[in-house]
Amino acid sequence: MSVETVPKNLKNLRACLVCSLVKTFDQFEADGCDNCESVLHLKRNRDNVYDCTSSNFEGMIASCKPEDSWVCKWQRIAKFTKGVYAISVQGRLPPSIVRELRSAGIVYKSRDTSKI
Repeated sequence: MSVETVPKNLKNLRACLVCSLVKTFDQFEADGCDNCESVLHLKRNRDNVYDCTSSNFEGMIASCKPEDSWVCKWQRIAKFTKGVYAISVQGRLPPSIVRELRSAGIVYKSRDTSKI
């Protein structure tokens, strides 16, 4: 697991609305999302960090071997990079981002399990 992926502190944590990766706001702005950067363009883009991540999430999972973990398979994060992930993320992506994901062949499924 890359040290840059792990949140530096527990303040200002946010979770990606697409993959649920948890980082600080500053980490998302400096490095982008390790899984979704090619589509979300968070790096050096403050507005996209606000639009595509949420500070409203529940629980965290630290994953060192996501491909071997039944928990990661259950959470739909087994194919993502090692890191810390939220269990449930509340929020909605802007429609323009959803369209961009669709055009890139990515099926967007909400990470919000609070309604289930």
